[in-house]
Amino acid sequence: MRDVRPHPGGEGPRSPAAAHAPDGHPVLTARFAVPAVPDVFVRRPRLVEPLAAGLHHPLTLVTGPAGAGKTLLLADWVGSLRPRTAAWLTVEQEDSAPGVFWAYVLHALRHHGIPPPPHIGSPADPGEVDRPLLARLADWLDHRDTPVVLVLDAFDRVAGCTEVAQELEFLLDHAGPALHLMITSRTEPLLPLHRHRAAGGLVDIRGADLVFRAEETAELTARHGLALSTGCADALTERTGGWAAGVRLCALAARQEEDPEGFLEHFEPGHSTVADFLLAEVLTAQPAETQDLLLRISILDETHPALADALTGRDDAAPILADLHRANAFVAPLGHDWYRVHPLFAEILRVHLRTRHPGLEPELHRAAARWLRGAGLPDQALPHTAAAGDWEQAAAELVGRPAIGRLLTGLDAARLADLFAGMPPDVSGPAADLVRAARELARHDVDRGLGHLRRAEEALPDDGTRAAAAVQLSGALLRVVAARLAGSADMAEAAAKAAADAREGLPAECLDDSPELSALLLTELGTAQLWAGRFDAARAALSAAAEAPEGPLTAMPRHEALARLALVDLLHGRPGPAGSRAREAVAGAERAGVPAAARSGTADLVLSAAALDRADLRTARTHLARAASPSAASRDAATTVELALLRCRVLLVEGDVRAARRALDGAAPAAADVPPWVVDRVAAVRAAVHLAEGDPAAAARMFAGRGARDPEGLVVEARAHLAAGGADRALRVLDRLTGARSLGPATAARVLLARAQALDATGDPAGAERLVRKALSVARPHLLRGPFTEAGPWPRRFLAHRPELLRAHDWLVGRAGGGAPSAAAGEPARAPAPEQLSARERDVLERLAQLMSTEDIAADLHLSVNTVKTHLKSVYRKLAATRRGEAVRRARELGLL
Repeated sequence: MRDVRPHPGGEGPRSPAAAHAPDGHPVLTARFAVPAVPDVFVRRPRLVEPLAAGLHHPLTLVTGPAGAGKTLLLADWVGSLRPRTAAWLTVEQEDSAPGVFWAYVLHALRHHGIPPPPHIGSPADPGEVDRPLLARLADWLDHRDTPVVLVLDAFDRVAGCTEVAQELEFLLDHAGPALHLMITSRTEPLLPLHRHRAAGGLVDIRGADLVFRAEETAELTARHGLALSTGCADALTERTGGWAAGVRLCALAARQEEDPEGFLEHFEPGHSTVADFLLAEVLTAQPAETQDLLLRISILDETHPALADALTGRDDAAPILADLHRANAFVAPLGHDWYRVHPLFAEILRVHLRTRHPGLEPELHRAAARWLRGAGLPDQALPHTAAAGDWEQAAAELVGRPAIGRLLTGLDAARLADLFAGMPPDVSGPAADLVRAARELARHDVDRGLGHLRRAEEALPDDGTRAAAAVQLSGALLRVVAARLAGSADMAEAAAKAAADAREGLPAECLDDSPELSALLLTELGTAQLWAGRFDAARAALSAAAEAPEGPLTAMPRHEALARLALVDLLHGRPGPAGSRAREAVAGAERAGVPAAARSGTADLVLSAAALDRADLRTARTHLARAASPSAASRDAATTVELALLRCRVLLVEGDVRAARRALDGAAPAAADVPPWVVDRVAAVRAAVHLAEGDPAAAARMFAGRGARDPEGLVVEARAHLAAGGADRALRVLDRLTGARSLGPATAARVLLARAQALDATGDPAGAERLVRKALSVARPHLLRGPFTEAGPWPRRFLAHRPELLRAHDWLVGRAGGGAPSAAAGEPARAPAPEQLSARERDVLERLAQLMSTEDIAADLHLSVNTVKTHLKSVYRKLAATRRGEAVRRARELGLL
């Protein structure tokens, strides 16, 4: 028997001990007792508030499954009311007889000190109640000065009694505002709830509202003496589905253990008090057919009546599932005729299935996979194929679609990797080896990945069938990934060509169903080409990857493609477009829900470097910390090198030369064949460290025997000679830039300032001023203060004698000699773009801002003039501009330049 307590403040006159119901049985006064609320009960204000609002509505309905906390919620709330304002009745099955039900209602009112007047009478026949009696009761309630709360607990026990529901509705209609009926039930009563909802007369608290949130779980377990970590409370909430009884039973069991958190992490609900509760309250209460269906569909995450029929061999799933939902029997609808069994209940049912029907589970999985494949749901079929032990078929299905890329990208990659982690080593065939290769490459293990890939390639079919083409395409994709990890652009390009040949053997709709494959291949190819210094080829591949359709499967490769395009822009001294692309990459990843830990950090690396070019040290530091945090960053050679170099540059700006030298330790690439551009950039930053240490000779030696080859390196080499007093030699170094293609604004500003300093040192201040003016003009649109800061004290001294120049460029005042500007100065407010520009349109826009003609843009991008004109029209339309200058100005306002 449940614990009971009197109503706070005392009770009214009790029913006489000899009182009998119309069926002749004694009146059970225990049914009028408000259940005692345990000390561990958690009062949840978000649920108490709607109950309080129920005092202004005729009907409050609290529905939910067994153990959801319906009764205790109302019991706790009723305990806060004034005495003699609420009556409690726990409904039993015998109340399906209307006369018995209404007799108990009248006794409940008397028991709680709200006695109806004698003229109302009492039912004499257990099977019916006179309508005049109900009319007298309603009239009495309507004329009361104080309202009455009538709580009917466990009303689902009379849910099938139409007469009781109709009589309750009559009372609600005629009792007036003095009656507030509150019902707890596992199912919705047969009252016309639609009418009450439409009239705003119903307070509805459902099972989803009763579910415990993580912080409520933490409070409940704390009241049981368990101080759980946030992660453990979250996990317990997720595993129990927030089911109140499940949380409490788990807490009771865990507090008996030495390691409660370890117990909660590994406990087996199939053999626990949780299982006992659910099996007794839910499963065994069902008919045999329903029990059989529940056991069989427990292997499914989601079920459909036709799928359930395929597992039972019957055709009665639709009404059974609908009845289970109406009964709040831990089966919830998902829409479009799909249902979901509560995960904890399903886990318990699976244990019971193995006991009752040993050996049946694999056959059920096989039948489920067959039905799901036939319904065009291969993603849902795959786990069941594997669970049935049909591993060769599971691998063949994944490779044959071809969806091997989903082991490497997409929000489901981890689940698929875990799924195939269970594949036995004796499963053979090219598809199985390709799956193994993909899992190893996803963990960045190139040697093991290539080993599995070679075994798969030795057995690759070449019979011209679609299946053969899918296997070949999958193998080519994995070889591109392996090539990128190994730093071999040649291998990546050869594999990409093989992939293009294999694509010819697959229908377009097959490739359309796997958009991640092309996006991933192009991103990996472009990344390998970037590392090799093949920047034009990398830009083409990455731009094509960035144009992939948005979606969860392409979100990761699109993010990385945009981030690496931004890195290419940055390496060419274009921090404006680089920052724009990097922000687009981050925004796209966040929209798609790609966690920060899954990203390479390249986008934040670019944003940090772009901020440093604006001398916005605070923003640079923030993005640098984010770029360094993901573990994936160390797996990308270009990002790893640039991260170390950027950290060193930031420390130099901060004046910590010793730490900057230590940071360079991470800039030595592990690859055997280090590309020339990487050698140049490492040498340039090492030389900058030597200059900061006051050792120009050591800085110059970094370029001895070969000289710098990229513009940034040439600037540092020239500064080394300037610091050593060799202005003429510095000019000769800079003269090697003659004939170089158009430089980005950040690089151009550095070159101009170095040349200006050299001219000033050779006695040509007029020439120096001309170049400084040009450097200011180049830097101003992007607020590039960084080049002036990096040039040391010379720009400050030079500009100090030219106040009119400083006044014309007030954006630089106080910044030329150092000091980071505020984020507000470095990050002007931007309005969102009305429509996203394509990668090619951004290329055209960038050159438009450099005052290049249409013909020059066409030549620089290797496009026809007409194609450039088409892109220009699209840019004007998207930016709501009619002229070049207006488009450039609008793009800068939006942060696109």
